[in-house]
Amino acid sequence: MATPAALPPLPFNPSRVRSYLVRLPLFTRLVLLVILAFWLLELQTMWSVVQWGALIPDEINLGTSTSSPQLTTYCLGLDLDLGSLTDWRNLVYRLNTYPLIHTGFFHALLNALALTPLLERFEAEHGTLTAIALFVGPLSTFPAAIYLLIEKVILHSNTSVVGSSIWVFLLLGSEAIRTYKSNPHFSIGFYGISADHFISLGPYKIPTWTSPLFACVVLSILVSNVSFLGHLCAILIGYLFGLGYLKFLVPPEKILRWIEGKLNLLGRLPHYISVDQKTFGRYGVLPSSNNAANGNNGTPMSFLGTNQRLGA
Repeated sequence: MATPAALPPLPFNPSRVRSYLVRLPLFTRLVLLVILAFWLLELQTMWSVVQWGALIPDEINLGTSTSSPQLTTYCLGLDLDLGSLTDWRNLVYRLNTYPLIHTGFFHALLNALALTPLLERFEAEHGTLTAIALFVGPLSTFPAAIYLLIEKVILHSNTSVVGSSIWVFLLLGSEAIRTYKSNPHFSIGFYGISADHFISLGPYKIPTWTSPLFACVVLSILVSNVSFLGHLCAILIGYLFGLGYLKFLVPPEKILRWIEGKLNLLGRLPHYISVDQKTFGRYGVLPSSNNAANGNNGTPMSFLGTNQRLGA
């Protein structure tokens, strides 16, 4: 009697995927949970989560609002209107909510798949508290501020931005700079046809730091509604972070250790990465971590993002 044919192997190993998910650090888990929560909220029809939390230039009217109370200041004899308290609250929460909100299930899923390995590696290398301080802060607000400046002041447009692809391209930019320090170029060769045989064209040496820019361009060509400008702003901040120009934003380890010891975070919070557990901790980079620290693992190139035009 013939035995039934064996089932084809799965494209991934479920046990390895489960083991990877179980090892995810705390902040990465929280980000994924918040992305899921916002997507579930979007299923209701009473109010639009995207409209509420997206980065929409026309929804930010600092200095142009007539509502009260107003924030005013006097500088060199000039009466400067800084906008209302409502305008400032609107700005502050939108600068931090837009990377966590997505326009649909597949948008949220693909962005989460692209973000998870990058954010998990960042948290492992810098610690949980540092990751929280940077991503709930300058690594979200700086790309948004540059985007608003260009979109609202220079282009006079109202293209909204949502999605964690901003973080994806920011981390890709940082990884590309680190890869460039250890592997400045990658070579690409082409083959052409002469009269009777193949001829080699190249190889051409391309700087590795340009890889996020290529990814940004390709994604913009393949997907029509992505935020090309938003991704460029994120890559710029990622480059600055990778080059060390934003190092002053990282909280001092002395303060972090004091907070961790005072609150006993390592003992109370599962999957928490302390200052001394991170890759670049008190005792430096371990020999087994040198390859990863020098960027020899390459630059992850999973990416996806979107934007939409609201109120235009």
